[in-house]
Amino acid sequence: MTYLFIADLHLSPEHPRLVRGFLALLEQYKTQNTQLYILGDWFNAWIGDDFTAAWLDEIIAALKDFTALGNQIYFQVGNRDFALGQKFLDKFHGQLLQDVDYLQIGNYKIRLEHGDLLCTDDVSYQKFRKVIRNPFLLGFLKSLPLSFRQKIANGFRKKSTETKQVKSYDIMDVNAEAVEKALEQADLLIHGHTHRPQIHDVHGKPRIVLGDWRAEQAQILEFNENPSVSDLKLKIWSY
Repeated sequence: MTYLFIADLHLSPEHPRLVRGFLALLEQYKTQNTQLYILGDWFNAWIGDDFTAAWLDEIIAALKDFTALGNQIYFQVGNRDFALGQKFLDKFHGQLLQDVDYLQIGNYKIRLEHGDLLCTDDVSYQKFRKVIRNPFLLGFLKSLPLSFRQKIANGFRKKSTETKQVKSYDIMDVNAEAVEKALEQADLLIHGHTHRPQIHDVHGKPRIVLGDWRAEQAQILEFNENPSVSDLKLKIWSY
C-alpha cells in the first residue's frame, strides 16, 4: 500500500501545465495500490459540483481510471475549493473528509487538515472563513446561477491576492500554540495551505507541510503502510 499526500495544486484552465502534472501523477501511481489524500485547494476556485468544462472532464476521466484499479481518493476542502462536495467526488468514487480528520497508519495516528485553521493570527481571515463556511450561506451560494457564482469566485480570488500583498509573512503562517494543540491527540500532523514545504519537529512530533504546485514541480509526501521516522521525507514531483 502506498500513501500519497498532496495539497495546493490550484488546478485551472489558465495553468494547463499543473493539470498535466496532476494527470501524470495519477498515471504514475495508479498501479501501486495507492491511497491518495488531497488536502485542500485542489482547484484554484470551485463554484459548485454542477460545473462542467472540457478540461475538468479530462481530469474526471483520469480519476475514474485511477479508482477503477482499486486505488482510493480522499479529499479535504481548502480555502479555494470549500464548495466542493461529495456529489463531485461520487463521479469517481472519491470520499470527502472532515475539515480535520485522522488516519491510523502503522504506529502513527495522523492528523490531516488543509492548514488554514492553524493560522489563528490571521484574525480577519478566520472571521471571513467562519462566515463563508456557514452551511446556510454556502447552500444559498450554491443555488445561484453558475455565471453569478463565477463572478463571486473571481472577486474572492482578487481580494485574496490583494490581502496577501499587505499582510505580514508571519500572520499568514501557522500559530505555534495552535499546532501544539492540534498534535495533542496525534503523533503526526500533515497539512498544506501555507505554501512553505518543510518538516518541523514539534516536541518530538513531526509537522509536515506539503508544497504548493508551481511552474515545474511540487513537494509531496509518500510512504508505505509501515512508516518510520526516516520515511517522512518530502519528495519532489516534477512535471
